[in-house]
Amino acid sequence: MAARWALVTGLLLMLPLLPAASSSSSMMFKLDGNVYPAGHFYVTMNIADPPKPYFLGVDTGSDLTWLECAASNGACERCNKGPHPHYQPGPPSYKLVPCTDPLCDTLHQDLGTTKHCTEPFQCDYTLTYADGSSIGALMTDKFSLPNDHPDLAIGCGYDQGVNAGRVMTVDGILGLGPSSVSLVSQLKNHKIIAENVIGHCLSTKGGGYLFFGEESVPSSDVTWVPMAPRTPGKPYPYSPGRAMLQLDTKTIGAEPMEVVLDSGSAYTYLPELLHSQLVSALKASLSKSSVEEVHDPALPLCWKGNGPFKSLDDLKKEFKSALSLNFGHGVTITIPPENYLITTEQGNACLGILATADTDLCLIGAIAMQDQLVIYDNETGRLGWTQSMCDRMPKTKNMTASRN
Repeated sequence: MAARWALVTGLLLMLPLLPAASSSSSMMFKLDGNVYPAGHFYVTMNIADPPKPYFLGVDTGSDLTWLECAASNGACERCNKGPHPHYQPGPPSYKLVPCTDPLCDTLHQDLGTTKHCTEPFQCDYTLTYADGSSIGALMTDKFSLPNDHPDLAIGCGYDQGVNAGRVMTVDGILGLGPSSVSLVSQLKNHKIIAENVIGHCLSTKGGGYLFFGEESVPSSDVTWVPMAPRTPGKPYPYSPGRAMLQLDTKTIGAEPMEVVLDSGSAYTYLPELLHSQLVSALKASLSKSSVEEVHDPALPLCWKGNGPFKSLDDLKKEFKSALSLNFGHGVTITIPPENYLITTEQGNACLGILATADTDLCLIGAIAMQDQLVIYDNETGRLGWTQSMCDRMPKTKNMTASRN
C-alpha cells in the first residue's frame, strides 16, 4: 500500500464492467491492468446517478474505497489526471456521512487517527502513504452492480498533497480490508452478498478476475492458514503469519518476519538488511549466467541478456532460482522468477522486490501473487491460495446460472 501511487506510469483504455457473473450471494468482475507498466490491477465500477465508469485499483492493503474528487465547481486544484473526469458528487444520489455517524468512528479506528471534523455534517479523513497523503470526506453514492444498485460509503479525495499533478492509471482505490467501512462488508450488511469472502486472480499476462462471496471458492487444492491478528500501528489487514525467506534451499536472514498480502502494491517489499542479503544471494546465483547488470529507469536493479527479454519464457531461460516463504508446518508460498521479475520496455529484466525501512515486514505485492487464486475469508478468519490460470474466467454452475 505504501508506494502504490508512485508506481503508476500511464493510461489504459476503458474496458466495461463484466455483467455476467453475479447472484444473490456472490458476484464476479473482470480485472484489467498489470504490474508493469500500469502499476495496478483494477476493476471498472459504475458510480453515481446517472452512473459513470471509474477504474479502481484492487487493494487488499486498505479498507476504504475512494475516488479522486472534484469540488462543486468541477475543479480539483490538487489532484492527478486519471483515465476519466474526476468524480464530482452531486444530487440526487450522493449524501455526506456526518461526523457523528458510527461509520466515521470506524474509519478513524481503521486509520489509527483521531476524529477531527471541521463541520458536524462532514466526516473528514486523511490517508497517509510513504510518499504523501490524501485528504477527503466520507460520503455515500449509488453503485451500479450486477442485479443491484446500493448506496455505499466511499471517500471523496479532494486533496492529494505532494502527490498531485501525476498521470494515473486509476481513478481511485477499491479498499478490500475486513472492516465495516470496506465495500465488501457494506455489501454483506445490505444482504447483497451472503458472506464476506474475497478472491482475486492476477494474471502474468495482464488482467484477471475478482469475486465477492464464497460460491466461487474452490472446494479442494487450496492451502489455508489462519489470519494473523492485525498488528496495532500497521495498516495492513491481511497476514498469514511469520515466515522465513529462502532462495532455492538457502535461507536468507536469521529471524522470521511478519508477512502481509497487499494487492494494491505492485511490487514486493523486504526489510533493508534482508533485501541486501537477498540481492547478494541472487547475484551469486547468476554468476555463471550470461546476464549483466544494466541501468534501467523502471527499477533499481536490472539485467540485460544476449538479446532483449520479450516474454516470461525468455526470463525463465536465464533466471532459474525460486524464492519461497516458509511459515512452518509444511506451509509455503513459492515465488518463481516470473513473480519477482518484470520485463521492461527496454527489454531488460528488473527485480520487482524493493527495500523498506520496516525491519519486520515482508509485504507481498501483486507481482508475487500472479497466477495464484488468493482468497480472503473474513467469515472464518483464514487466508488461502492455489495456483490458477488467471487469464481465464472460471465457469461454474453458479456463474452459468447467474447469466440467465
